[in-house]
This record gives sequence, C-alpha cells and structure tokens, in this order.
Amino acid sequence: MGKAIHDSDSQVDYLKNRLNMFLTVLDSIEPETAELEDIDRLIEMIDDIEVKCQQFSKSEEE
Repeated sequence: MGKAIHDSDSQVDYLKNRLNMFLTVLDSIEPETAELEDIDRLIEMIDDIEVKCQQFSKSEEE
C-alpha cells in the first residue's frame, strides 16, 4: 500500500484525484450497455472515497 498522507493539502489532492478517476470511469460507461458490475464498481469507488474522507477527518482531529 502507499504511504500515509498527513497534511491537508496532500489529502485534498488525493481526494481530487480519486474523484477525477471516478468521473473518468463514469464517463466511459455507456448507459445502454452498462452492466450491474459497472454500477457496483462505481459504488465501490464512492465507498472507498468516503472511507478516505473519514480517515482524513479522523487524522485531523488527532
């Protein structure tokens, strides 16, 4: 795994990059041919971003 991100600028950059990846994946999905696995992957990406937000928030409190 990667190293821990502690400063808030790096945390924001990380989240921006993850959101951009999400948007790229979302844009690549064709609505007419999207399968359940595609939607599941999008949900998983959002869940991962949420977990990171919680981790970053927790590290700010410490």
